[in-house]
Amino acid sequence: MNKNSTDYRHDAPECLGVLLTNLGTPDSPSPSDVRRYLKEFLWDHRVVEIPRIAWWFVLNLIILNTRPKRSAAAYAKVWTNEGSPLLVISRKQAEALQTALESQFSGPVKVELAMRYGNPSIAEGLEKLRQAGARRIVVLPLYPQYSASTTASTFDAVTDVIQGWRWIPELRFINHYHDDKGYISALASGVRRYWAEHGQPEKLVMSFHGIPKEYFIAGDPYFCECHKTARLLAEELGLDDEQWQLTFQSRLGPKE
Repeated sequence: MNKNSTDYRHDAPECLGVLLTNLGTPDSPSPSDVRRYLKEFLWDHRVVEIPRIAWWFVLNLIILNTRPKRSAAAYAKVWTNEGSPLLVISRKQAEALQTALESQFSGPVKVELAMRYGNPSIAEGLEKLRQAGARRIVVLPLYPQYSASTTASTFDAVTDVIQGWRWIPELRFINHYHDDKGYISALASGVRRYWAEHGQPEKLVMSFHGIPKEYFIAGDPYFCECHKTARLLAEELGLDDEQWQLTFQSRLGPKE
């Protein structure tokens, strides 16, 4: 979008825009699409905080020559006829949010889904909201716990797009909702539904995506917010300390 382009009319109708964002997914489970996705994802300086020159060699000469094929095989195991499970579920969430907001607001509301990496892109989602006349935009990342590697990266991508717009919308960015009562209640309801169907096990394991320990030491609140979410969920379910456990997963490289 050229910032000198005309994107304002006095008689243009306005609406409230909601940009629902998620991490992203390859376009297909093929090694070439997975490689393209991983290159965009892992080159983000918010995700990997290694000096760019050194990381370029590691990423392009090692990781992108070995990991895409292995990751593609894993994607293929969960791929559906409708596409990536993450994209399919995220679209359903966006549709449900659209319906819910239309029932609560008297004015027009437009919800668009965007992915931080891959498609539909954040640029595409924001442009659809701009074309719909969204003069107020709420950016809602589907990351309950804040991390610079996820939430802040999304903010970077949003601002990279709108700095090219002449008329900037009012913007509200939802940073986190790790301890929101509605969120905790929703998690508890899901666990209870599962227990009702399959029985309650001896222990509930809550698994979160990991971040390097050095990010936590540098001030990233993600680790603490994950612990708070887990504690509040355990309290909501009435579990004692022996009935639940928090874990982290998906470590990249040798660092803790």
